[in-house]
Amino acid sequence: MEHRTVGELMTRKVVTAPGDLPFKEVVALLADNDVTAVPVVDRAGRPMGVVSEADLLRKSSSRSDLSGRTPVPHLEEWERAKAEGTRAEELMSAPAVCAHPDWSVVEAARFMAVQGVKRLPVVDEADRLLGIVSRGDLLRIFLRRDEAIREEILRDVLDRTLHLAPSPVTVEVSEGRVRLGGTVPYRSLAPVLERLCAGVDGVVSVSGRLTAESDDTTAAA
Repeated sequence: MEHRTVGELMTRKVVTAPGDLPFKEVVALLADNDVTAVPVVDRAGRPMGVVSEADLLRKSSSRSDLSGRTPVPHLEEWERAKAEGTRAEELMSAPAVCAHPDWSVVEAARFMAVQGVKRLPVVDEADRLLGIVSRGDLLRIFLRRDEAIREEILRDVLDRTLHLAPSPVTVEVSEGRVRLGGTVPYRSLAPVLERLCAGVDGVVSVSGRLTAESDDTTAAA
């Protein structure tokens, strides 16, 4: 199976900010391009960090409420420094957490989850910016046509991987949900088949009832 890569899913036309871009111009850059964050790059086009709406809002949240209704939040030293920043390089979250174009959707999604970020600048081997991939980009694999998913399961899972073609196994796909039926040669093969189907890009769930010509699980036990 060939998983879709970050390079296939990323946005290549990226809005960026130079490190010396003033605060108000960063705000305007986000608003004018209808984005919530942009990579901050050096002169060689290498990401130094990412500045987001959350980074910019620290400046507002750090100020006193003259009405006295809202207490000033306690800020760590690094948060206070960012709140006082006036340029993109002072406001950004750094260092930049980046991905590479050959990463799979699974690798990128896991890395986003671990790092707690919503997007990843994508860089080449020299750390130059190639694009940016967001959570929304990764979710695009679930827009694959049902027939394309079914064809991949028949070709790459049943035929090329498990060598079960022609096979008495039936595959139905509806809204990304795969339903398996029919018979496999050995009972131990059923969970393997289900796991492989679940790994196909765009599959939401796998269910069904498979029977086996031979129960090799009892013999193994």
